[in-house]
Amino acid sequence: MKDNATNAGGRLPAGRLVFLLLFLLLACAGCGGRKPEGQETVVSVYYINKEETRISPVERALEGEETQERVGEVLEALRENPVEMALRSPVSGFEIQSWKLKEAQLSLDVSEDYKKLSATAEVLVRAALVRSLTQIPGVSHVEMTVNGEALTDSLGSVVGPMTADMFIDNAGNEINAYEKTRIKLYFANASGDGLVESLVTRVYSTNISMEKLVVEQLVAGPGEDSPDSYPVLNPNTRVLGVTVKDGTCYVNFDDGFLTQTNNTTGEVVIYAIANSLIELPNVNKVQIAVNGRTDLVYRETFDLSTIFDRNLDLVYNSDGEEE
Repeated sequence: MKDNATNAGGRLPAGRLVFLLLFLLLACAGCGGRKPEGQETVVSVYYINKEETRISPVERALEGEETQERVGEVLEALRENPVEMALRSPVSGFEIQSWKLKEAQLSLDVSEDYKKLSATAEVLVRAALVRSLTQIPGVSHVEMTVNGEALTDSLGSVVGPMTADMFIDNAGNEINAYEKTRIKLYFANASGDGLVESLVTRVYSTNISMEKLVVEQLVAGPGEDSPDSYPVLNPNTRVLGVTVKDGTCYVNFDDGFLTQTNNTTGEVVIYAIANSLIELPNVNKVQIAVNGRTDLVYRETFDLSTIFDRNLDLVYNSDGEEE
C-alpha cells in the first residue's frame, strides 16, 4: 500500500500542489507591491539654523505615491527636529492646525501663536515651508492663514499664495537673511514696441545687491503680479556681473543677451534695463556689456559703449496709452 503523502513517482497530491502554487502567487504579489530601491521620491526638507539666519535642506525619501500622502509626510518631517544638531524644525512655537490641497494650491492654517514669531523668524519659517512643500509634484503654491484669517507680513500686507521663487537665493547659495522689498520694473507691452511699468514684491537674500536683484528679475520675466507685461530678455541669459560706481550701473551679460526670443524692439530691451535700474536711488545711468565687451552694436542700432539715461517716452499705461 502506497504512502498517502505522495503519489507515484514522488509527486505531491493535486490538493497540496494547488495550495503551494497559491502560496507562491501570494508571496510574489506581496513582493511586486514594493518600490524598487533607488526609485523613491526624494525631496529637500528645509530647516532653520539655531541662529535664525538661514535655512538649510535635508534630503528625505517619501514613501507615499499620492500627492496627499506626500504632503502629510513632508509636514510631519517639518514638525520634527532633524538629526543635525545645528538645525531646528521651522514648525516651532505654533501648530499647523489643518491643511487642504485644491488645484495645486496647498492651504495651511496655523495657530494664533504664529503671530508671536519675530519678523526674521517668520520669513524663514515661510521660506522653509514653501520651499519644502512646493517640491512635491502637484503642489505649486502655498497659502497660509492664522486661525482662518489671511496671513499678513511685518509690513501689514496680505501675503497671499507663495511660490518657491519668491524666496530668492544668491547664485544658489543658502539664504543668510531675508528682506521684503517692492521694486519697479519695466517690461514690454503686448506689441513689443513700448514699456509697461510693473510694481512687484519680492522676498530676497541680503547677500544679493538690489541692482543685481533688479536685473535678475528682468531676466526671469514678469510674474503673476504683472499680467499685462511681457518679457524683454531671453530667459536663458546669464547675469555675469552687476556693479555700481559713481552713480553708473555696469551690467555684464553672457551671449544669451544677444539672442532675441520675442518681438520686442531693441529700444524696448535697452530701456527696460536702464529705466528699471535708474528707479534705484543710487543709479543715474547704465552701461551694458556682453562677456565684458562694450565694443558691440546691439540689434545693429545701439552702441554698447554708450552710457544710457532714463527714457520714459516708451512707457505706456495699462490702457495702452503713452504716459
